[in-house]
Amino acid sequence: MLSQGSPVRWSAPEGRWSQPDLHLFPQDGHRYEILDGSLHVTPPATTRHDSLVESIVATLRSAAPPGWWVCARLGIEFETSNLVPDVTVLRPHSSGAIWVDPADVALVVEVEADETRRYDRLLKPSVYAAACIPVYWRVEAGPVLRAFTLDGAEYHPVQEVATDEQAKLDSPYPVRVNPATWR
Repeated sequence: MLSQGSPVRWSAPEGRWSQPDLHLFPQDGHRYEILDGSLHVTPPATTRHDSLVESIVATLRSAAPPGWWVCARLGIEFETSNLVPDVTVLRPHSSGAIWVDPADVALVVEVEADETRRYDRLLKPSVYAAACIPVYWRVEAGPVLRAFTLDGAEYHPVQEVATDEQAKLDSPYPVRVNPATWR
């Protein structure tokens, strides 16, 4: 018997992790994701990271045409993976499910942290590209925005917007960005 204050005990699944297994974890600020049936956990985001995410959401929402949805930390369900980008832009008439279908997604944005740099640069983009999500943004320290579009089976850089620049991007819809305002 567990006493009060004892950690909750659970066991890993017999085989691959799947989306229902994610309900085992507390809402403690950690990000629990599944990549090809393997569990991946990142530590809680910093206040700076959360502020950047909120600023990017505000920028994208202010430019969004009617019917488009801009969401922070909305999960996407892939064949053997369940990933949670920092920001997701959904096309009009999306399902509205708790875990959205990649076909509904027009853009994913990852805000890099020291703990997620390789994950955000290598693993997650390859899953997004395989699922045909057309646009991927990565926001690095500075902040600097690196925009990528899908060309065949992989992302190719289309624009880099430095901290002190303002730029117009055309995908997923026309939007003006100025990373210096993202605080």
